[in-house]
Amino acid sequence: MIETSEKRVTGSIIRLHSSDNIVVARTDVAIGAAIEGEGIVSRSQVPAGYKIAATLIRKGDPVRKYNVVIGFAAVDIAPGTMVHNHNMEFREFDRDYAHASEYQPVEVLEESLQASFQGIIRADGRVATRNYIGVLSTVNCSATVVRKIADWFTPERMTAWPNVDGVVAFSHSLGCGMEMTGEPMALLRRTIAGYARHANLAGVLIVGLGCERNLLAGLMQDERLESGPLLHALVMQESGGTRQTIAAGVAAVNDMLPGANQIVRSTVPASHLVVGLQCGGSDGFSSITANPALGAAVDILARHGGTAILSETPEIYGVEHTLTRRAVSREVGEKLVERIRWWKEEYSVGRDVQINGAVSPGNQAGGLANIFEKSLGSSMKGGTGPLMEVFRYAEPVTTKGFVFMDTPGYDPVSATGQIAGGANLIAFTTGRGSMFGAKPVPSIKLATNTPMFLRLEEDMDINCGEILDGNCGLEEMGQRIFEQMLRTASGERSKSELLGLGDNEFVPWQIGIMS
Repeated sequence: MIETSEKRVTGSIIRLHSSDNIVVARTDVAIGAAIEGEGIVSRSQVPAGYKIAATLIRKGDPVRKYNVVIGFAAVDIAPGTMVHNHNMEFREFDRDYAHASEYQPVEVLEESLQASFQGIIRADGRVATRNYIGVLSTVNCSATVVRKIADWFTPERMTAWPNVDGVVAFSHSLGCGMEMTGEPMALLRRTIAGYARHANLAGVLIVGLGCERNLLAGLMQDERLESGPLLHALVMQESGGTRQTIAAGVAAVNDMLPGANQIVRSTVPASHLVVGLQCGGSDGFSSITANPALGAAVDILARHGGTAILSETPEIYGVEHTLTRRAVSREVGEKLVERIRWWKEEYSVGRDVQINGAVSPGNQAGGLANIFEKSLGSSMKGGTGPLMEVFRYAEPVTTKGFVFMDTPGYDPVSATGQIAGGANLIAFTTGRGSMFGAKPVPSIKLATNTPMFLRLEEDMDINCGEILDGNCGLEEMGQRIFEQMLRTASGERSKSELLGLGDNEFVPWQIGIMS
């Protein structure tokens, strides 16, 4: 477990752990400035969020943040020197997974004591946070058609159906020219089926071309999807082509709208919340404010019987041992390690991707030197509770509490997997300022620092920078986030929804070869 309770803020710097050999600049630090509480003077011009050596770090010695190794000194680093990827190197090191050695069960509150929200209860008992009709393509060849069907339902036409949040197209670039069997096809089909079954979709139309590898009939059979009043299917080559398929699709959606409109929100326990945890455009403050604050909210959610899905496998690499130690069992811990090894030994070998060291230019500009440092913060979104299960991409999430889903770090792909798995809310932390939405579920944005929040307030829901400013404690911010989750799940529009984001973020993971 990453210890966050020893944090000390002194003037312009933050000490995160007594055993660290670096401190973090809370504000810009000038050359020659005294580093309060450390007895040293800055040798560098250090931007806010970047690291400063608190003591002499010899070449080859580990650099420690939160008392976790985030890299190794590439040269001797004198006290007061800025520490970043110019003088710190990324290399592998041994980690003790100690499976389940720190497991502590969550004491879940009785249902009568759980928080609640205003959810939409479907006929089969599933609970929705939004009420859309979805139009899905089996293949890129039907992508234009599904978009034109959805586009027909303009805001003016939808005024007749005030309880329906909209008609949204889910198109993608896959479905043909790919492997016909094995995990690539299975992954695509379970992703599409996960959306088709999602509680937030009151009705679904699936459109295929007719000659693709991901044939509509094969999708329906493999995923046990059955046509009915709320699940329609069309094949363009059998429906008269583009224009006639669009007309038939519009008619099919119109048939579903009256039933979709007949919903009411009811009080349901927070145990029905399934929150996908995301971070993007991270910075040096992500591990200090928004990510641990979201983790505190996850701990609260778990006590209320809810579920939180941590993902982005490359962004836990280097700190995965802090999760395996909290696993409910050795089996669950080993599932996580197996996914890490697949990424390192099969999927990304020899490729210039972040699990092999380098993070994005935006992350680097925000003060993150490498993937170990980014992972340190990213993993904090999962809170401090036990890891209850590990799922493959887009698998149905059937376990309560804190769980993990194997996904890439690319936000739209990762969130698509979480939503296909059943997430009905996304909580997204950002330090640089990520503009993101993910229909058919609402997304709430958590800013790591006040300057960015004020600059991009139209996109941000909560300013976790108040922690850094000294105006709010970590636990209080976690409670605020939890309460925002409940309000958003009850129908309050998030900033990304008010801006209309989310129409282009359905991006299934392409893991196979194209031919």
